[in-house]
Amino acid sequence: MAIELGTMLFQLVVFLILFLFLRKYAFGPLMKTMKDRQQYIENQIATAEQNRQEAEKLAKQHQEAIQAAKKEAAELLENARRTGDKQAAEILAAAEAEAKRIKDEAVADINREKELAIAELREQVGALSVLLAGKIIAKEVDAAKHKALFDEAVKEMGERVC
Repeated sequence: MAIELGTMLFQLVVFLILFLFLRKYAFGPLMKTMKDRQQYIENQIATAEQNRQEAEKLAKQHQEAIQAAKKEAAELLENARRTGDKQAAEILAAAEAEAKRIKDEAVADINREKELAIAELREQVGALSVLLAGKIIAKEVDAAKHKALFDEAVKEMGERVC
């Protein structure tokens, strides 16, 4: 087994030519394709990261919008409750004022009727007193007749008052 220097050099030269030929026509396009593929993958990763960040941003905005809507709904409910309470209080106050007005009118009517009854009673008592005095003066009576006359006047007064 002898190593022949000429064959070895020839094989080395053929290998170098084949290597240069492969480098130019096979490895170059292959390397370019691999670089293009690497660039494409890096772009896809960057785009995916950008989309993820945008999705997180949108999710955060949606969450904030939901929180704002919940807060606004709570405020609307609270305002509605306060308005309802206020209206209920106003209605109650109006009803109380109306009841007081009706009561005051009734008390005034009762007092007016009472004054009219008292005035009528005084008028009747005055008339009966004059009648009694006239009867007493008209008749000179003793004590027994005087008592009977008084009882009769009281009886008449009772009939007129009733």
